Amino acid sequence: MTELNIHTETLAAVFAVSVALGALTARTGFCTMGAVSDWVNMGDLGRMRSWMLAVATAIAGVAAMEAGGVIDLTTTYPAYRAPQLAWLRNIAGGLLFGVGMTLASGCGNKTLVRIGGGNLKSLFVLVVAGGFAYLMNYTDFNHAVFGWTHEFTVPLEPSGMSSQSLSAILAGLAGIDAARTHAVLPWLLAGALALWVFSSAEFRRNPDQLAGGLGFGVAVLLGWWLTAGPRAAAWKEFAEFSEVVPSRVEAQSYTFVAPMADTARYLADPGNTSLINFGVMALAGVIVGAFLYALVSRRFRIEFFRNAGDLVRHGVGGALMSIGGVLALGCTIGQGITGVSTLAFGSFLALLSMIAGCALTMKLTLWWMMRE
Repeated sequence: MTELNIHTETLAAVFAVSVALGALTARTGFCTMGAVSDWVNMGDLGRMRSWMLAVATAIAGVAAMEAGGVIDLTTTYPAYRAPQLAWLRNIAGGLLFGVGMTLASGCGNKTLVRIGGGNLKSLFVLVVAGGFAYLMNYTDFNHAVFGWTHEFTVPLEPSGMSSQSLSAILAGLAGIDAARTHAVLPWLLAGALALWVFSSAEFRRNPDQLAGGLGFGVAVLLGWWLTAGPRAAAWKEFAEFSEVVPSRVEAQSYTFVAPMADTARYLADPGNTSLINFGVMALAGVIVGAFLYALVSRRFRIEFFRNAGDLVRHGVGGALMSIGGVLALGCTIGQGITGVSTLAFGSFLALLSMIAGCALTMKLTLWWMMRE
């Protein structure tokens, strides 16, 4: 029987939040790829506004908690505010992820939600993505194939920038105080996003899109609070003094590519419970939450590939999605909401690249279909 301590309590809390997140996503249709698809193919910005509402909520919440001394994001996993800007990794990885999630019919989070609803295609995507994410994180594959990208990483400290947060970069460029800049900038960005989001009367009347955006933003904030908040010091102290140090006891919140690698690593050694971490619990929780919602709403349906081409497309998509996600240091959730909530410049680069890769793939796919 697993001992109840601050570590297991934290993981249990992550699982509970993730179950709620999975059910909410299944109920509201919150989907980052769907947001781009609706915009590119139909000119409908409803789900894009929902996504940006999640971003605005996360930015404002992080700003409030940091200002109040509730959380400390000096060091995080991944290192969103690192004083080195891996701009090529962010852009190249973002583009690959955008292409991959389009071919795989959804990002990492959507893949998990669809698995909970009975989609066997998404289960196949998860297996492929998990395998490649494992290769990227735990073998020499990443260094052998993409090691050259590190040569383009730009150190920011020589230019007087303590981190890659937008506040530090703007303060360094303008020669002003970074702390004062950070006290204002996140509120300006969150406010501007909120004004755009709520400028649509149609969006304001859509409870699902409102709930999806607010819910996802709050979930990201809960992740930060659980791992970087009042209990964080005790959690880290417990890990340091444990006989077997548990995995990834660091400030972090929701992302869904690295957890695929961590889940694959744990499943390869299921007796080693120290490998169960935030990401593993988040992945499992989202699937369980979506499954429970599918049962209650009677929407559980087994779905499989239409033909061999459909299988290959999803397999390639899963591979590109995980490779790109690891390279970019996150997915449309990990960089597009969690990373952006820290105002990391690299997160904005990755987010824009993911949207561009997804939109371009959709346009090329449509062009190819019209040719046939």
